[in-house]
Amino acid sequence: MNRERSAQVTRLAGLVQLEKRVRAAGLEELGFIIVNETVTILPYRQSLFWQKWPRSKVIAVSGVATAEPNAPYIIWARQLCAHIERLVSSAPHAGGIRQFIAADLPQQVARQWPEWFPAYLVWIPIGSGALLLGREKPLDEAEESLLPYVADAYDHAWRARFSSGRLMSRTRRRKERGDSGRGIGSRLLIVAALLAVVAAGFYPVRQSVLASAEVIPRQPSLARAPLNGVISQIMVRPNEHVSEGQLLFVLDPRDLRNQLEVSTRAREAMEVELRQAQQASVMDPQVRANLPVLRGKLEQQQAEVNYLTEQLNRIEVKAERAGLAVFDDPNDWLGRPVVIGERIMLIADPANVEIEAQMPAADAIDLTIGSPVRLFLNIAPERPLDGELTFVSYQPRKGVDGVLGYRVKAALAPDEAAPRVGLKGTAKLYGDEVPLAYFLFRRPIAAARQWLGL
Repeated sequence: MNRERSAQVTRLAGLVQLEKRVRAAGLEELGFIIVNETVTILPYRQSLFWQKWPRSKVIAVSGVATAEPNAPYIIWARQLCAHIERLVSSAPHAGGIRQFIAADLPQQVARQWPEWFPAYLVWIPIGSGALLLGREKPLDEAEESLLPYVADAYDHAWRARFSSGRLMSRTRRRKERGDSGRGIGSRLLIVAALLAVVAAGFYPVRQSVLASAEVIPRQPSLARAPLNGVISQIMVRPNEHVSEGQLLFVLDPRDLRNQLEVSTRAREAMEVELRQAQQASVMDPQVRANLPVLRGKLEQQQAEVNYLTEQLNRIEVKAERAGLAVFDDPNDWLGRPVVIGERIMLIADPANVEIEAQMPAADAIDLTIGSPVRLFLNIAPERPLDGELTFVSYQPRKGVDGVLGYRVKAALAPDEAAPRVGLKGTAKLYGDEVPLAYFLFRRPIAAARQWLGL
């Protein structure tokens, strides 16, 4: 009982803190908070925030910096939200909060459900759209009682930024100011302000874009499978420092040993057969003529024994140089079949690292090799690391989050301390200088062209 009360108190405290944050957050920050920080009071695996007005759009997705509108997952999510919105409108529910499973939706949407979403979906109306939570199990009673308060806080914060009354009052105040400033002095001020705005539009500024980034090893040594087989033992732990020549992993030798034993027995039998033929060849010319054939077969058997012996000696893989062993959980590799050349782990120099970022294709700008890059690590965003651009991929590719993006690499500045391999953060990529007007209106113009099809 005390544990349940403590959990309830913790949830209520988290709700209060979360409500304060969403009511004080800006428009761009609000969507990010809704999809990523609701998990502190209500567990779920993934979430997305969708709005119907002025057009169907996925505002934010959990674990992703920006939602790529042309990604397959986002396209399917818009179709899913449109179908659920029609279902909710046709059958209103108290409070509007609903739970759905794949069987509740049309076949054209439900057949892709297992690929993109967990088993249960929680629909929480917010503004003209909703917050979708993907869960592995349905809501319990305590969670159902908490959700209306969460929905009310989010809905109030979101509507406050799109209040038509506030927009109308602002328009009215602008008209009143215009009516009161009909004098010559006011008109001159307006003209001067317009000229200043036009002049400021030509002020050169540097383009920049944000991209999710990770610290990766530079020029690592690859530990690959030397032959086809099964991983028998992993001799090191992830991120363990290994020395040159240290044993890394071992393949299962049983199959090779059995083949070697069979080949050895066959060679011994061939040696016996050859000796008998040599003895009989003294009296039998036909047997003497067959001796070269028997010697060739013996050499073939010996070559097979030598080959299997060499293969057996290669089942132990050792480090080619000292460094950190970078790989996943060892239990994922034990007993796993591998093919020759398959990468098992990396041996990285912890002092030789670089930055790898995924620049979304929708936000792509012209980048020049040698341009500055700043990395804001999640563990220390107040201490950015400086770097220099070294590589930009020619074609975009789909990342682990399903968003199309260009692969970008940057080298850290010489005076920067090398961060730990695997740390993630956000990279700010700098492009060429452009007029301020282009910098401000580039994305609105691109969005308008996509919307209008120009």
